[in-house]
Amino acid sequence: MTSNQVRVGVGVLIRDPSNPNKVFAGLRKNSHGEGTLALPGGHLEMYETWAQCATREALEETGLELENVQFAHVTNDMMQDQNKHYVTIFMMAECCPPPSFLGLTLSYQKPQNLEPHKCDGWDSYSWDELVSFAEKSKKVKAVADDDGEEESATPKLFGPLLQLVQESPQVVIDFMNKA
Repeated sequence: MTSNQVRVGVGVLIRDPSNPNKVFAGLRKNSHGEGTLALPGGHLEMYETWAQCATREALEETGLELENVQFAHVTNDMMQDQNKHYVTIFMMAECCPPPSFLGLTLSYQKPQNLEPHKCDGWDSYSWDELVSFAEKSKKVKAVADDDGEEESATPKLFGPLLQLVQESPQVVIDFMNKA
């Protein structure tokens, strides 16, 4: 694809059912933003709704089935250092509840790393953690270690997620702070 085209991405804030004040995110690999923390998501396909894209990407990347998929926010992400420009649609969703069997409710699924060539794995993070990571993402770059590689205990946020956290839409804050 030509580098002068704006692309549409969809990121999904998936509530962690075992900790409702957190959402799943993972470290990107082998793509722009490598080594940064990002939500599950990807490119919007032709004739696909935002909710369909969020549901498809979550299933492809994490194996999680979603419900209550709804619009959260949109960001305009100009990543000039990477010669990329995205409009990112952020959706909010919850994991489908587990089925019950003989009156017993099974436990919720945990995200699986179904694209290990694109992600180091999934963990869950609170809004306060994401805000802290955003502050550190904007500060001085990580100090190089003896091998010349960047070293930091705190992950940097992927451009669109960083933009989302900086814009701090109330609907996202409320979603993540639901008790």
